[in-house]
Amino acid sequence: MPSREVPPILWQPSEEVLANAGITRYLRWLEQKRGLKFDGYNELWKWSVDHLEDFWGSLWEFFEIKASMPYERVLVDEQMPGARWFSGARLNFAEHALRYGDSSKPAIVFTSENGEVVELSWTELKHQVAALALSLRSMGVQSGDRVVGYLPNIPEAVVAFLASASIGAVWSVCGPDFGVRSVVDRFRQLEPKVLIAADGYRYGGRDHDRRTVLVELVSQLPSLRHVIFVDYLGMGSPEKMDVESFTDLIVGDEEVHFIQVPADHPLWVLFSSGTTGLPKGIVHGHAGILMEHMKVVALAANLSANDRFFWFTSTSWVMWNLVVASLLVGATIELYDGSPVYPDVSRLWQLIEERGITSFGTSAGFILTCAKAGLRPRKLYDLSCLSAIGSTGSPLPSSSFRWIYEAVKSDVWLYSISGGTDIAGALVGGAVTLPVWEGEIQARALGASVESWSDKGRSCVGELGELVVTKPMPSMPLYFWGDSDGSRYHEAYFNMFPGIWRHGDWITITERGTAIIPGRSDSTLNRMGVRMGTVDIYEAVERFPEIQEALVVGVEQPDGGYWMPLFVAVEPGIILDDALRMRINEAIRMEVSPRHVPDEILVAPGVPHTLTGKKLEVPVKRILQGVPPSVVVSVGAIDRPDLIDYFVKLYQQRSLP
Repeated sequence: MPSREVPPILWQPSEEVLANAGITRYLRWLEQKRGLKFDGYNELWKWSVDHLEDFWGSLWEFFEIKASMPYERVLVDEQMPGARWFSGARLNFAEHALRYGDSSKPAIVFTSENGEVVELSWTELKHQVAALALSLRSMGVQSGDRVVGYLPNIPEAVVAFLASASIGAVWSVCGPDFGVRSVVDRFRQLEPKVLIAADGYRYGGRDHDRRTVLVELVSQLPSLRHVIFVDYLGMGSPEKMDVESFTDLIVGDEEVHFIQVPADHPLWVLFSSGTTGLPKGIVHGHAGILMEHMKVVALAANLSANDRFFWFTSTSWVMWNLVVASLLVGATIELYDGSPVYPDVSRLWQLIEERGITSFGTSAGFILTCAKAGLRPRKLYDLSCLSAIGSTGSPLPSSSFRWIYEAVKSDVWLYSISGGTDIAGALVGGAVTLPVWEGEIQARALGASVESWSDKGRSCVGELGELVVTKPMPSMPLYFWGDSDGSRYHEAYFNMFPGIWRHGDWITITERGTAIIPGRSDSTLNRMGVRMGTVDIYEAVERFPEIQEALVVGVEQPDGGYWMPLFVAVEPGIILDDALRMRINEAIRMEVSPRHVPDEILVAPGVPHTLTGKKLEVPVKRILQGVPPSVVVSVGAIDRPDLIDYFVKLYQQRSLP
């Protein structure tokens, strides 16, 4: 990959931002309480990973963590896997999420695609959680039992999670856009006692009735003892199904009783995307998630009780969990159920003005869509309330950085983050006290010992390598559900470098401490020994107005050959002729690398994604290597299962003698 020049600075924090930043408050606290003084963020990061116990212990005190029993030691063992955090402590995540719970200030503001708005004050939220928790206990739910949700991004989902956590039950949720098989593949592993489900969801100007799916789902989960029904769309419960009304179960003015659980008691089970077989159930604990999420929302995202925090997400994506986590600092969470581009691509920018959103989060794909549409939100809406924009889900290209500052707001803090479901947090991300360099992630996350390693295990700066984490973090999974001997856990993260977490991304750490993540390491393009992330090619190709979306893969072939096709979905009425192919190849040659001009450009009927919006690069690559689709992809976990047939037929045609 060609050497990268230092990119331009697009934003720098003002004196006011610096003075009021959460990191600044923490630095002052460290100096006053611990006698520690650091010259800026990068020095603080170095201390945080060199002195793990001191760092995480200081956060426990700084955030005033409430525990009925204190921890005996912050970190018992640094080895991975096997590190144990905050041993001896007893606490409850939900207690901290509801500690602002006696106030008329809104805790949750929900907007539905049809314009309906619902507000819950802190007091109302706390009472609803208390009432539902009491109902769950009356149903026989005990600490350690599983409560699962089939719910859109609505207030009831937040109430259900917090009620479950408050009594020590283990929570898991899928959005109702998931099909029966995908949900059963996840929930059947957990043997849940209670299912909390809605009648459907709103998207693209339609109400989607999921009651038939719900009936089938219940029939395939024999462990269920109770179904709690949320009549969100007003369609009524399925006929002949024995359900209890969510609305009836949240009435009352009881006080919440928080069951105190051990630090490593399971809080929730998050699932991998399910694109490579049965989804892995990733188990996180109360203390680990509490500490990671307090750090993320208060320091990395710079949120406080004065913020209104929005991230476009479904309940199936880990970003939903981080939205809920902003309650930990008293922020108001803004929820949305609907399409981000209905009735047009400006809808979410309009929502910022309507709701007074101060911190707005979305995906890199959505930002690119807005830019391609020629949208200029700053000319359409009053965005004076907006101070921060976050992006995740895939790498944010330089052109999208520029679009934000030119078309949205010139003085907004833009931060890109990368981490994911595995740690329910960030490995690299934002730091409001640092500049924003075009096309780069600002910093490594505090407490995250992130390095770039060569395939020989050598740490490198300024070079592309494997993203590894060399020391444990509190929010690393406790285990995978049902993985009794730990073999699946070990295989997922520790096979390449024993004792070192390999995350599966390529990363470059610059001399300035910033990060560039070009894509997944197992989908990276390797032509003639030069490795290239797919995002650079997408940035060059998807800028063409004729192209809707692109997918590129590098296919290692049995004879030692390497086939690199570029698949493009074209706009209606467009023909991919030789002239357009030449223009695309020239753009890649000039903007990316002459070594990464594709072998072929093929018209595909579309690009398949996971339900959280990630392109299916690796599954498509493996299908084109002859691996059966059933092995590499779960059809219920992708947005367009019909597209898989195209790639299967292409492989069959290519493999004929």
